[in-house]
Amino acid sequence: MAVAMKDLEIRGAGNVLGVEQSGHVAGVGFDLYVRLVGEAVEAYRAAADGRTVATPQEPKDVRIDLPVDAHLPPEYIGSDRLRLEGYRRLAAAADEAGVQAVVDELVDRYGPLPEPAQRLVAVARLRLLCREYGITDIGAVSASTLKLSPIVLPDSAQLRLKRMYPGGRYRATTSTVQVPLPRAGDGVGSPRIRDLELVSWVAGLVLVLNGKAPADIDMAKFSKVVGER
Repeated sequence: MAVAMKDLEIRGAGNVLGVEQSGHVAGVGFDLYVRLVGEAVEAYRAAADGRTVATPQEPKDVRIDLPVDAHLPPEYIGSDRLRLEGYRRLAAAADEAGVQAVVDELVDRYGPLPEPAQRLVAVARLRLLCREYGITDIGAVSASTLKLSPIVLPDSAQLRLKRMYPGGRYRATTSTVQVPLPRAGDGVGSPRIRDLELVSWVAGLVLVLNGKAPADIDMAKFSKVVGER
């Protein structure tokens, strides 16, 4: 476990809730893996007691692969076991209330969230938003281009994409949208945005493509952790 935790801290855990992990987790995604283990334990106990367990319908796994330095630093939570528990609880959060409950507990136990942890929470919230709209894959296909899928855009949404995101492309055959990543400055050589700024921008993109305005939700939760003390 110590090796796995060190790997998270070196690589960041922006996709700790997605499918790019090692071993059994690589095949199913961290959150689904945690649920499968829990269900297996429950099924074993039920069998021992002569009971049957109904299998709930699993939510779709969402893969997020973005340049976001998101993790729970060992300086914040010293115990490997407790840090892994923090990751697990964020992965298991099924809605905004669940995410906020994890944030509140972390703040109560360990103090204000450091920046890498704030980014991890923002990524968890982005995953909930993507799941709401049926998007299962968001990633940077290059240093300058973002891809998300599946998404079906009617003609009006395709016009909105071209108008609001110049250079954006939609491929109906693969239900895929590709959009240039904005730069952090006005200069041609300015770096592309990343971390919380990128998470907030992607959340706005998801809303716009689905005919919503960023003002329809509290965008602050993607750039600042609501409830942080």
